Amino acid sequence: MAKLGFTGIGVSNLKKSSDFYQKILDLEEKGTYENVEVDLQDGTSFCIDEIVLGERGSEENLLILMNWPNEERLYDGHNVKVVFAVDDANLTMDQIRNNGGIVDREALPHYTIEGGLVGMARDFDNNVIEIVQWPKEN
Repeated sequence: MAKLGFTGIGVSNLKKSSDFYQKILDLEEKGTYENVEVDLQDGTSFCIDEIVLGERGSEENLLILMNWPNEERLYDGHNVKVVFAVDDANLTMDQIRNNGGIVDREALPHYTIEGGLVGMARDFDNNVIEIVQWPKEN
């Protein structure tokens, strides 16, 4: 059985994106890595900078913000979606908006989660952020 441990997304500005995700989701910085050389099987290599974010007190389900400082890359968020489960989806959507993100769909009821809320937003690099509030148990 496999368990997802980390999700990595490419961002154009590590500091700005790190601040954004920390503010809207109360994540903390777990580590910063600069000029990490990645050797490929074909003999080539590249360098990457990363900031690792996660829930306070936990080392699971980490978000890795990645930037390739020596390459010209297009950070456009195509085909990327990061889903976060939160206690208050409407508050989180407000925090996204107030910190420079774009809200595409307010946190509203959705047929896929009976009794819950789903919102859609984007960060500075157009990465889709889906916010899910599970139904409250009585």
